[in-house]
Amino acid sequence: MNQVTMVMPAVIGDYTDFFSSKEHAVNCGTIFRGGKEDALPPNWVHVPIGYHGRASSVVISGTDIRRPRGQTSPPPGENAPEFKPSALLDFELEMAAFVGPGNELGKPVSVDEAADHIFGFVIMNDWSARDIQKWEYVPLGPFLGKSFGTTISPWIVTMEALDPFICDAPEQDPPALQYLTEKNRFTYDIPMQVAIRPKGESKASVISNTNFKYLYWTVCQQLAHHTVNGCNLNTGDLLASGTISGPSFGSLGSLLEMSVAGSREVKLEHGGVRRFLKDGDEVVMSAVCEGDGFNVGFGECRGKVIPAFNS
Repeated sequence: MNQVTMVMPAVIGDYTDFFSSKEHAVNCGTIFRGGKEDALPPNWVHVPIGYHGRASSVVISGTDIRRPRGQTSPPPGENAPEFKPSALLDFELEMAAFVGPGNELGKPVSVDEAADHIFGFVIMNDWSARDIQKWEYVPLGPFLGKSFGTTISPWIVTMEALDPFICDAPEQDPPALQYLTEKNRFTYDIPMQVAIRPKGESKASVISNTNFKYLYWTVCQQLAHHTVNGCNLNTGDLLASGTISGPSFGSLGSLLEMSVAGSREVKLEHGGVRRFLKDGDEVVMSAVCEGDGFNVGFGECRGKVIPAFNS
């Protein structure tokens, strides 16, 4: 297998990234708004929030990711923003679904038929430049802080292969609107892991163990919401879950959360600390479902940070 060259499993026409983990949303809201009481925006528990990402920069596992350059907030005492390489480069552990059959323009897919339109899943690393993202985010959301690279694992694990790992999805309070209410609400028990291998090190340090089952919004709700206005999805479109964080510190899906926006050090088990990613760091994501006498693996989603382009 180590002699096989992996290629993209599909031609991705469009890529949408959702924001489906309540734990992640609360953690980020607490960091940026200063308290859990106001952490969630009022629409979050009603809307599977998402944004349209950049399909052209979705790459296969093993592709190097160049540290992006962009505008960042003005330094203290200054009025003008800086243009520089991102100093706050981060990963986001996600799962992404490939669309199988699409839908016609103007014809929504019901939430109870959504599973028939999903072919399978891959692991995703939604690389994020937090300083660029922070400066550009208002009013239209992510742009250059996200579009420089997104890594996926090469193996698409089909819905049928995941049937033995179906489990209950988190209870939703308040109840979802009618078009998002599932007759058979389910998700998948998929343990996921993130490790960092620093430059020159032979071993990677595991920094997170989490699970796909923690997501508040299911992939069926995401697809149904995406099409409810008549938007047509095409075969090969990619729908990402958003960062997957669990209820404990050891189950967080980004360095932003682990380091509390860089205010704390994250210890690596084989030595060293991180607040955000350094040049030469390789981020290794994996996921394996363990059945009764068998496993269903997703392979690895790897990417190494290389220095910013020097013009």
